[in-house]
Amino acid sequence: MPDLLEKGGEEVSLTLEEKEILAALQDDIPLTSRPFAALGKNLSLSDDEVIRIIRRLAERGILRKFGAILRHSQAGFTQNAMVVWAVPEHRVESAGAILASFPEVSHCYERTPPFEGRYNVFTMVHQKRMPIPDSVRKMAEAADLPDYQILTSETEYKKSSMAYFSTGLSGKDGEK
Repeated sequence: MPDLLEKGGEEVSLTLEEKEILAALQDDIPLTSRPFAALGKNLSLSDDEVIRIIRRLAERGILRKFGAILRHSQAGFTQNAMVVWAVPEHRVESAGAILASFPEVSHCYERTPPFEGRYNVFTMVHQKRMPIPDSVRKMAEAADLPDYQILTSETEYKKSSMAYFSTGLSGKDGEK
């Protein structure tokens, strides 16, 4: 019997194969010329079956996107910081678009409630050469946002993607 997943307030049925593929896709996929064949081999499926199921999940709106994760420090980005911005409510959309247009910004989003009661737009900034404060100052000038704070990491305790499905699914309703 298929398991149920909530999507946008409605229950969506998933087969065991779909859950196994979703579990496999949330982890690193094999770095080979035919990654779906390698993934399928582990699940006793052909690469065509894996691709067909992935497409079906995307068509149903369950799988929204598929992409690579860059390990920024291994790629030479030695500096990163979260920058919080105090943006007047009527300027959030336009300021967010300006901040997001900078290539050194990987994430840009509005948050509620505002941090410290006023910082409502957050960006993640990554740099190889230019000092972060110099980069942020240019962003602040372009967006006309003088009120911001640069938050740098002291210690990394955990960095991982969210795992929505457990690997090694088997048994009734996908339970381990």
